[in-house]
Amino acid sequence: MLIERIYDEDLAQASYVIGCQAKGEAIVVDGRRDIAVYRDLAAKNGMKIVAVTETHIHADYLSGTRELAAATGATIYVSGEGGADWQYGFDGERLYDGDTITLGNISIKALHTPGHTPEHLSFLVTDGAISDQPGYLLSGDFVFSGDLGRPDLLDEAAGGIDTRFEGAKQLFASLREKFLTLPDYVQVHPAHGAGSACGKALGAIPSSTVGYERLYAWWGPYLAANDEQGFIDELLDGQPDAHAYFGRMKRENREGPAVMGERSPLPELSTDTVAAGLAADTLTFIDTRSNSEVHEGTVVRSLNVPAGKSVASFGAWVVNPETDNNPLVLLARDQEQAHDMWDHLIRVGIDNVAGYVTGIQGLPAFTPKLIQAEDLKDFDPAMVLDVRNRSEHIGGNIPGSYQLSGGRVMWRLDKLPAEGTIVTYCQSGVRNSVAASALRRAGYDVVELDGSYASWSAWKNSVPAA
Repeated sequence: MLIERIYDEDLAQASYVIGCQAKGEAIVVDGRRDIAVYRDLAAKNGMKIVAVTETHIHADYLSGTRELAAATGATIYVSGEGGADWQYGFDGERLYDGDTITLGNISIKALHTPGHTPEHLSFLVTDGAISDQPGYLLSGDFVFSGDLGRPDLLDEAAGGIDTRFEGAKQLFASLREKFLTLPDYVQVHPAHGAGSACGKALGAIPSSTVGYERLYAWWGPYLAANDEQGFIDELLDGQPDAHAYFGRMKRENREGPAVMGERSPLPELSTDTVAAGLAADTLTFIDTRSNSEVHEGTVVRSLNVPAGKSVASFGAWVVNPETDNNPLVLLARDQEQAHDMWDHLIRVGIDNVAGYVTGIQGLPAFTPKLIQAEDLKDFDPAMVLDVRNRSEHIGGNIPGSYQLSGGRVMWRLDKLPAEGTIVTYCQSGVRNSVAASALRRAGYDVVELDGSYASWSAWKNSVPAA
């Protein structure tokens, strides 16, 4: 048996390829939309992808299930559990608790493990060439290394009202009745790692075992004592802010993400073409440089989405394809980098990219306004906006500042003053630059705190006590 983990550091998301080497067949679980990695892996191992499935209707990325099926002819399998409100809106074989997918010697058994979401499935894998007993569990967003999938996302991102409490009860029951009935040696392969907003304390270790989690995960003592209320209280306390784009992911994944098919290479655009599009507001420019470079000068009304491991995350903070119709122009060193960034963007449903340019010379220029930490005390803004997470704000903040995490800012403009200057900050300046660029594009007068909270904290500590 082949089992390969494909990990996206941008979204801290893991997908899996399971293959029967004897029969040359493979299944992809929780795949993303840029599917070349799965097709290449299958080809390398002499396998054909014959099935695709997913553990649940995802909130943090757009599923590649339909994309893979369209490209390979694979059969789609999705959950039929969770009730009428949690049924997928596209064709595919429905899986219910106990149903099995067979690939040669391998059997993949669906376990209904609700809690994170009502329809959630985990997949118990048996390698029949070795044993008739299961050895692996693809746990999706049910059990992580050291943590559990949060049950409050339906409230936070999908318009639910107090569903978190029922979800927490379901998680407790899923642990007791499904997870803890498995042998301790069963390997656990979750769909997320450290950095994901789908839990509050995810470990960086890529896998675990049932026995290890039983003994050492924070929830173990509550299950051992059958303390459901204590479990619920700790589970719901201190969950991180959910990104606003999660709601869009839920809707699109339930309805069925658009199938893109083969994508043509991104063209390099001329400066004149881009300048004309910016002047007519028919293009949106994405400055992919660091915040320090952007602060030295950028393009008028551009969005800052720094290149690197967070293109999808930051892109989804500032581009909403449901309301933003302009094609994007990426700043990239070459076509290869531009295509890589496009791959990241399509993982969150930002598909409409017109092309790229390699420099900003000749485009309308703009220099963001900054304020130094020592000058803030004499400045009178309409708001000082902290775009860090709640937990960071609680741990220390600029007095009088208002907290609204960067992933929610553009969806909660009703919380911002209609007039006046807004001073923005995060911890070091990266997230702040992303959020500030979107606010400027939306017409707000924004001044960024240079060096953000780290700079302000250093300045405050350097000032002698009165």
